Amino acid sequence: METMADMAYAITSKSEAETGRTIDDYRVELQIGHLLRRAHQRASAIFQSYMGYEQITPTQFAALVKLRDEGELSQNYLGRLTAMDPATIQGVTRRLIDRGLVQTQPDQADRRRMSLRLTEAGEELIKAIIPHGFDITEETLAPLSHEEQELFLSLLQKIS
Repeated sequence: METMADMAYAITSKSEAETGRTIDDYRVELQIGHLLRRAHQRASAIFQSYMGYEQITPTQFAALVKLRDEGELSQNYLGRLTAMDPATIQGVTRRLIDRGLVQTQPDQADRRRMSLRLTEAGEELIKAIIPHGFDITEETLAPLSHEEQELFLSLLQKIS
């Protein structure tokens, strides 16, 4: 049985002769993971500046927005719509329920399953903070021209 370490060694890079690159050419600050992490840090700081007073995280915001958009959803489906794994969406929904922003009720089609929906307080909050979502995107992308913003968002969607 192969271990994860064995599988990692099985992944091979193209040789220096094939690529013309050497390890001395590698600069971490020019690599995709590093650049995406820095962009994420910028977006997170801007998100916090707009939403911090509401004590809402980006994942909670995404869940609230999707519940507003879709109405009633299973936790599993909400997780898929917001790109959260089961453990993450469980924690997110638990905190939103604890804050009285989301409620559960038996699913109409399958009584064994619970559905999530916004409470009145959740609806009021999301109406008040969605406009900040536009501001966050605008401020995060501010260093780019309008054309660059459109291209950047299009490319991110393509690799997501």
